[in-house]
Amino acid sequence: MKIAIVTGASSGMGREFVRQIEHLYKELDEIWVIARRRERLEELQSRMLTNVRILQGDLLDDDIYEILEKLLEEKKPNVRMLVNAAGFGKKGEVKELSCREQLEMIDLNCRALTHMTKICIPYMCKGSRIVNLASAAAFCPQPSFSVYASTKSYVLSFSRSLRTELHKDGIYVTAVCPGPVDTEFFETAGKQDNPMKEATMVKPEAVVKQALIDARDGKEVSIYGAAMKATKAATKILPHRLLLDAMDKFW
Repeated sequence: MKIAIVTGASSGMGREFVRQIEHLYKELDEIWVIARRRERLEELQSRMLTNVRILQGDLLDDDIYEILEKLLEEKKPNVRMLVNAAGFGKKGEVKELSCREQLEMIDLNCRALTHMTKICIPYMCKGSRIVNLASAAAFCPQPSFSVYASTKSYVLSFSRSLRTELHKDGIYVTAVCPGPVDTEFFETAGKQDNPMKEATMVKPEAVVKQALIDARDGKEVSIYGAAMKATKAATKILPHRLLLDAMDKFW
């Protein structure tokens, strides 16, 4: 049985990955979706042509990993694609945000992604893909988004090194690094009052389409749009101290 697994599938980028995967990977037998909100997953399931298996659970709890491990052991599927799309950000300075908010960001964006990847790798083979949702925030530290940007730097670094480790097995890893995307993300992150981010906001459909094409082509990093490609280039050329001072002043 050939499957794809998508976390954070009830909304935003995760949901869009589920919708588009079946059109690009037509040989899939099932798509396994993981998220907390069952009603959202059931609504998504009803719209899909590919069979969707719902695994309701919170990636901040151990139970969902036990459920997934048992199911993988029972079905022994060929995991053709793993999309780690679950995650969240919270705007605010470190001294302002609660410890719980900041530690949960780290746990979901880093720990859960790593745990999911570790569980799924034994069921992958040559030609399988791992797609990790990072962010353009991974390219440079960001004041008032310190923890979130740091978690996404982890995702980018982890994806790059894992890609090298799995190269001999024929498994490809792609880190997706979008800028601002028009999803529910900002309902949690906080009001988006940055004119630059408003101007570069893009639709999730376009970002996911590019990400799946880049994953199919075996690319290391997927970046949608000229603005974010220019951002990546700037963070390589300009000193981070200069960029941090500019963000602190104008953002």
